[in-house]
Amino acid sequence: MKKSFLKYSLSAAGLFLYTISVNAQDYTFKNYNWDEKLTSVEIPEKYKKLNEVVLERDIKIELLNDKGAAKQFYLLHEKTAVNTDDAIERNNRVYIPHAGSENLLVKKVRVFLKNGKVITFNNDDIKEEIDEERNIKYNYFAINGLEKGAIIEKFFIIQEDPDLDGNSVNIQDEYVIGKMSFELIYPEHLVFKTKTYNGLREVAIDEKKYESKKVITVTENDIPALEKNEEYANRNAALKMIRYKLDENLYNGSRNLYNYKTFASNIFDRMHQPLEKKDTKAIADFCKTIPTSKDPKELIWNIEDKVKKTIVYDKYIDNKTSLGEIIKTKQANQIDILNLYIAIFDHFKIENNIVLTSERSSIPFDKDFESYENLDELLLYFPTVDKFMTPTEIEYRIPLFPAQLGNNNGLFIKSKEYAGVMMGVSEIKFITLPGTELTTDTMEITIDLSKDIENPTVSSKFTYGGYSAMNLQPIKDYVSNDDYKTIFNSVIENYTNKKENENFKTGNEGTANVGKNPFLLEFKYSGNELVQKAGNNYLLSLGQVIGKQMELYQQNKRLLPVEIDYPHAYNRKIKVILPPNVETKNLDKINMNKSLVLDNKTEAQFKSSYTKTGNEVNVENTEFYNIVNYPLDKFEEYKTVINAAADFNKIVLIIAQK
Repeated sequence: MKKSFLKYSLSAAGLFLYTISVNAQDYTFKNYNWDEKLTSVEIPEKYKKLNEVVLERDIKIELLNDKGAAKQFYLLHEKTAVNTDDAIERNNRVYIPHAGSENLLVKKVRVFLKNGKVITFNNDDIKEEIDEERNIKYNYFAINGLEKGAIIEKFFIIQEDPDLDGNSVNIQDEYVIGKMSFELIYPEHLVFKTKTYNGLREVAIDEKKYESKKVITVTENDIPALEKNEEYANRNAALKMIRYKLDENLYNGSRNLYNYKTFASNIFDRMHQPLEKKDTKAIADFCKTIPTSKDPKELIWNIEDKVKKTIVYDKYIDNKTSLGEIIKTKQANQIDILNLYIAIFDHFKIENNIVLTSERSSIPFDKDFESYENLDELLLYFPTVDKFMTPTEIEYRIPLFPAQLGNNNGLFIKSKEYAGVMMGVSEIKFITLPGTELTTDTMEITIDLSKDIENPTVSSKFTYGGYSAMNLQPIKDYVSNDDYKTIFNSVIENYTNKKENENFKTGNEGTANVGKNPFLLEFKYSGNELVQKAGNNYLLSLGQVIGKQMELYQQNKRLLPVEIDYPHAYNRKIKVILPPNVETKNLDKINMNKSLVLDNKTEAQFKSSYTKTGNEVNVENTEFYNIVNYPLDKFEEYKTVINAAADFNKIVLIIAQK
């Protein structure tokens, strides 16, 4: 599992909790194997019409003491039936878990065919694949000879770092699981806290299955599929799963292990060590290079901008010995960068909280289950301006931070004075995302048909705010002028259907404007493709000028509530200048109003209207999504709102001679 370096460095003490024995122990499933005599596997009748089904999945995790060191072993044993060509294509590679050769203890794959033939794969069938973009190497078994009705069996055992401070195991998948079994095996002197989610049954604890060990067990049959293709949804938050963490060590009397109070105190103490004189001077000299401001938000922005443009963040490098060394080498890992920011904010006397949280689309922060798994992501919060900042993501600037960390709970760590001593205290609070007042895009578009009705001139002026702007602004700092033109030609093509458009200009580019100013884009083009002649009439594809719009389809029954990335809005104004002596016959199509109301408040809406004065038609439409989460029973209303823009995109005006 992923661990932030900050969290890992502060929780390593937990590895010494296994002190009951110094004798080496073997894990209980060391001799576990599949049935070597098995020659066929039957697919139950109820599963034969499914594209793909996991017939059986067995996961075992064992924690044990080996000569005073904590070790963890992981077993996955699975049988999957493939019944269609698509399923065969998806499963013709069985990826080997990404572990070093010394940690991958067992790797086996075989296939059962319908005619009774069993194909067992060996090391010669292992291939290599390199992800060039992420520079990661993958190994996989190349599964040849698959056919409809075949069953793939795979079996892995891995030695890995112990998960004591928090872990989760999904019990549900994108395909039906016929039988699922999970076991957590551990020494009897330990006590684990567990919690199950989304309708998963409670765990059972067996103290007799293995000598001197306990087993937490979850078994479930006929687990329905939870597909990955539902749009605007947080699938991971809806999966059946179990979370666990070590809570007590009865041997040494330790209780309430890995709690937030201790974690917050440790982080605060580590980040607020008294500075040596040379570090105080190094910070003071660095701060002299930061533009000052009486506006606290602007000053925070200036600090963030200076640090991110000066110090290279790399979470994998070693800790620096001092703040002065960080500034001198211009390199920092997570602990270093946090130390540096806090020292700078202390220098400027800017109140701040350290915030630890999780990605809500991966592991939503559960405020009722203390687990360090909730604490993988880092933010800073500034109470005086009520804004958040990400210390490690180079392209962001306050008030923008990764949206997946917002609309989520977080552990806020702040200072409090007790008897003249400053201490770190924690509180779980909600991380609010910036609203539509920040992320609003405006469009001002003029379609001038007055000079040549068959070849109108279209002038577009777009303003992108907040997160929309941030997706575009940093580009200028990282690409050549030619690449910049290529990128924005592709952006403009969405509105013009033309691959080349040299007649455009941008404004407020670069990270210097992120979080401060909206991004500007202006362009003109010939709208000849917008007009078609139909007898004595002309057809104007009015809606196309707002660009292609997302259309939400839902062929199957919707299973998940709606969750979007962040609140956002659009304001669009379209002016159509008509030639004299013409009339428009179907302007009423422009009038649209689709809304979603929650608790007597309109939280999503698409509304469009027009006015006509002389030879000008002025169209206005607004579209907004004020909140991130919409309940499942409101899905049809949400779909109507989001599809309204696509419906507007299809509007064609009929222009006729008088």
